[in-house]
Amino acid sequence: MKTTGKITPDSLMTLEAYSGYRKDHKAQIMAHRQLRSVHLGEHLNVQFESETSIRYQIQEMLRLEKIFEKEGIEQEIEAYAPLMPDGSNWKATVMIEYPDVNERKRELARLIGVEDQLFVEVEGYARVHAIADEDMARENAEKTSAVHFVRFELSPAMCAAVKAGASVKLGCDHTHYPAHVTIPAEALASLASDLH
Repeated sequence: MKTTGKITPDSLMTLEAYSGYRKDHKAQIMAHRQLRSVHLGEHLNVQFESETSIRYQIQEMLRLEKIFEKEGIEQEIEAYAPLMPDGSNWKATVMIEYPDVNERKRELARLIGVEDQLFVEVEGYARVHAIADEDMARENAEKTSAVHFVRFELSPAMCAAVKAGASVKLGCDHTHYPAHVTIPAEALASLASDLH
């Protein structure tokens, strides 16, 4: 899957080409996604997106929905391309994972606002809190959603520090879910490649 920095209809594979590519490269793409997945405590999975992961998501949707007309392809790009980091930020899909349906229902009610309490902290700099769900509200007065889309906007100095090897913490300040973790070195190396 060729990365170009911008996803356009012309930069995507045809359904036929993608079908062959998928057979040969699915394990590699899953490994890339796994590398960029950071667990925050037991129940939050933060999947940092990349051009590779977003291209894969778009190609998968085109394949599943059998979309081959330009208008449909453009709609998929419009839906997913905003999740691609653009040089000064990290963007992530946050999944709140509770296997038991009753526990999940109870915890989603307790975790209202959790998406706004997520942060990254580059070594030597102040915390940067997530900008969450810019596309639409994903919670109501009763509960939060099990999936959120977040963006962490970094200053040029923070980007330079990360590229120079500074460590980065991922955390959550929510009253009912206080947690933090140092992003593993391999994951951080991949995330550093997103920054200009």
